[in-house]
Amino acid sequence: MRHARADERERVIAFINDHFDWKLPLVNLPEYFTYYYCGKQLQYVLAEQDGELLAAAGYILANQSDTPDVWVSVWVAKKGHNGVGLELMNSLPGLLHARVVACNNIRPKTCVFYRFLGWTAERMPHYFRLSGQSEYHLCRPADTRVLPVTGSLALERVENARQLQALGMPPCPHTPAKDVWYMKRRYFAFPHLQYDVWCARENGALLGYLVTRTVASGEHGEIPVLRLVDFVGEDCVLPRLGTAIDRLLHREKAEYAECYNAGIPAAIWAEAGFSQRLPGDGNIIPNYLTPPLYDNTEYYYFTNQPEGFTMFKADGDQDRPNLSVD
Repeated sequence: MRHARADERERVIAFINDHFDWKLPLVNLPEYFTYYYCGKQLQYVLAEQDGELLAAAGYILANQSDTPDVWVSVWVAKKGHNGVGLELMNSLPGLLHARVVACNNIRPKTCVFYRFLGWTAERMPHYFRLSGQSEYHLCRPADTRVLPVTGSLALERVENARQLQALGMPPCPHTPAKDVWYMKRRYFAFPHLQYDVWCARENGALLGYLVTRTVASGEHGEIPVLRLVDFVGEDCVLPRLGTAIDRLLHREKAEYAECYNAGIPAAIWAEAGFSQRLPGDGNIIPNYLTPPLYDNTEYYYFTNQPEGFTMFKADGDQDRPNLSVD
């Protein structure tokens, strides 16, 4: 088990293409590969025997610490060597000196592998807030009641990476721990998508960041949906943003707001005005909008350190356009 060398990029790509089910855009589009995996070193670890690659795992940094928190992005083992692949995964914390190892959007049937390692692997909860319309075109809510909101904190737009650098990071007990380097890179330098970064301040003190992305469905006259893809701050800040989020929802003329999140209790989301969608409850809150797919999408995740852990839609390699590979 070892870290990949910088000159092994093409070898890693060829191995993944030979042993994965399809050609991954993350791996085969140079723009994506460079963005996700080419930092100070090639962000892959390898399992090798007698010069032959048996497994590879790519990872994404949440911060630039010497003991970083990381998201696993790609994990591939040669057929017949899944055990070696599992050993590689179990070796990741030591190989990377990482505190937290997690992954967004794993296959449900693989949860058993991570639980075998003693890690947590679960469904990611999904929350939504309706805009209070008399008729909905994109979502299919079983209950159209809209939860009340409170809170006087305002959301201020962060215009650019330089402004975020000046603001710094708010108090946050969650892991993975995101730093200024990550926030600037993820939300101001990400290819193909534009994010809205908002900050909440009180008496000059930074309390939190909220990151949103407004998506429109062209099939229904460009009906917008407001996606909350990240939040950095203490849990108690979210309910205080309830009124501001509701204003943003209506300002964007969105049919609903939604957020995938693990780690922040459902009661906190309810105080912020968000209902939880539970499997089988009859609510349909579409994830795919172009064109809209009138169905729910479930995401699963794992983490080796569940205490204080959170996960959002934009974490890891998620919340990106699925570009085709020629």
